Amino acid sequence: MTLKEIDMNEVYNNDPELKKEDVNNLKEWIEKQPHLPHVSELQVALFLQSCYYSNEMAKYTTDTYFTVKTLCPEIFGTRDPLNPLVKTAMDCVVITPLPKLTPEKYLVVLVKMMDFNPDNYNFAAQLKCFDMITLLHLHQYGPAKGVIIILDLKGIVFGHFLKLGVVVMKKFLYYLQEGMPIRLKSLQFFNIVPFMDKILAMMKPFMKKELIDSLVLHNDVSTVFKYIPIDILPQEYGGSCESLPILQEKYKARMIDNGEFFKFQESQTVDESKRPGKPKNISDVFGMEGTFKKLEVD
Repeated sequence: MTLKEIDMNEVYNNDPELKKEDVNNLKEWIEKQPHLPHVSELQVALFLQSCYYSNEMAKYTTDTYFTVKTLCPEIFGTRDPLNPLVKTAMDCVVITPLPKLTPEKYLVVLVKMMDFNPDNYNFAAQLKCFDMITLLHLHQYGPAKGVIIILDLKGIVFGHFLKLGVVVMKKFLYYLQEGMPIRLKSLQFFNIVPFMDKILAMMKPFMKKELIDSLVLHNDVSTVFKYIPIDILPQEYGGSCESLPILQEKYKARMIDNGEFFKFQESQTVDESKRPGKPKNISDVFGMEGTFKKLEVD
């Protein structure tokens, strides 16, 4: 893995509530689970921080993270930026963590369609790219105090909606809420489309109340500024950040430059034959009603 990760001393200095002793305790627990893969100290810190330092919740999140990724290869497998499907996805949509944080120190991840031809759109591949670039960013810059996901729907047509899949949506929303090591603060859509009600009807059955409560819809970008200062956004929205085409090229280059990191991620799978007790399968995971990861929204 050639990725230059953030130094752990910097991670601990940036967050006094994140204790090395707690990270080590969680890491020891993970290493004693025969079905889980080897993890780095930084990965463990991301799990613990995302769960607001709850060791028990972080255990659940860690297991969920690796289990879902193993059981859902259509979304989380083939993490090769040079794979034709992934390359097409990167050409189709820009997914970029913005360089500046909000005043609350939240990371903003912007998603924007750049190729409006529905024939080139692959929903699962876009979700894969979102996961890849967001986790890459966290490994390079450390845990984020909070994450806001904003999606610009300008250019989206009904042909894109027809390519969304209920099963893929369910799997990813479960992962986003239960396993992804981020503190998700808000999910926001702007330049909403006439069929937004159909998109929400597909999403909401798989969203916890906390995520539904954090959902914000904007007719255009003007009301986004109540949540995200205009200065943070790209030039097209009146901000000082670089233009969308430049951000897209940087996003693609960043993905390609870190192919070894994604290869390492792809190798981190669960061995269900070694899981204590009963091995898990797809129906076990996505039918379960048990403990849920804490989702705090301001």
